[in-house]
Amino acid sequence: MTIPKAQTVACVDNPRPDATLEIRRDAPVPQPGAGEILIKMEYTGFCHSDVHNIKGDLPVSTNIPGHEGVGRVIQVGPGTSSDYIGKRVGIKWLYSACNTCPICKTGRYTNCPNQRNCGRHVPGTFQQYVVSPAEWASPIPETLKPEAVAPLLCAGLTMYGALKKLDKFCQKGNWIVLMGAGGGLGHLGIQIGKEMGYNIIAIDSEPKRDICMKSGAAAFIDFREDAEKRVKELTGDGFGAHAVVVVVGVERAYDQGVTLIRPTGTVVCVGLPRIDYHIPISPLFCVDRGYQIVGSAVGTEDELQALLKLAEAGKVSTHYEVFDFDKVNDVMEKLVKYEINGKAVLRLPE
Repeated sequence: MTIPKAQTVACVDNPRPDATLEIRRDAPVPQPGAGEILIKMEYTGFCHSDVHNIKGDLPVSTNIPGHEGVGRVIQVGPGTSSDYIGKRVGIKWLYSACNTCPICKTGRYTNCPNQRNCGRHVPGTFQQYVVSPAEWASPIPETLKPEAVAPLLCAGLTMYGALKKLDKFCQKGNWIVLMGAGGGLGHLGIQIGKEMGYNIIAIDSEPKRDICMKSGAAAFIDFREDAEKRVKELTGDGFGAHAVVVVVGVERAYDQGVTLIRPTGTVVCVGLPRIDYHIPISPLFCVDRGYQIVGSAVGTEDELQALLKLAEAGKVSTHYEVFDFDKVNDVMEKLVKYEINGKAVLRLPE
């Protein structure tokens, strides 16, 4: 196909609390270097972490957000196999890791201190054409709709990775609480957790009850209720949940979540509150009750491919709404107000 010189992007030159995205139609199309591929984007998810970047809550070194992109390879760089041409691939938050540091050598490259993140360190997926290292682009099955896959590349993978960490601490049939279960990540986490054999207790606001129950939650609790009492009743033995996964970046979710775990229970941190917030749990409780506090950043490529197999089998599906690219600021406003049910997906211009 003919590759143009200019492309359409959505960008923000000065991230700040009142920032909005500017749509430009004269941005240069990037060129792939050695070991890289050029992808014509089809769809991209719009994640809450993108909002944080745009609003200046987190440090960024690129003006193009986005990290849940799906498209086709249209060009390869020098020394890169032409077999990539025409393949559908996904671009994720983890753009690349060094593969040489002590952290990477343990296999936990999602925590690599030298990693580069899409939409944070390198131009993201809010553009028509994206360059990626070939080895870090994820193959996407042709049987799946690209607009449905986009949210799985971050939201779905983040939940799969977080729940997979419970392998060390939980057993099938255990009770797992998801704080913020009705959002873009949470409704996927319910489905994934159920497939892993857990009983999922969904906690969110009352309007999210329907999506949580339809996603397969064993029970729903409005966060305004006495959640500690309800969780202890549901788990049957009066001790509380075996684990709590805090999906939403709200301080109250962490404040409430740590009250719900039983002795030897686990809290998995996923949602990002303000940077100076600290989880309200004392070392004495950690010692006496044997708590585990675990952080989880996205997931590995193996975990993504396992998730995509669940999607192919119809066991995990994204509740999403597609918006035209020029509606990007309207979508951001909805995300800020938590008015999106499920995930927001942007359709890139042809």
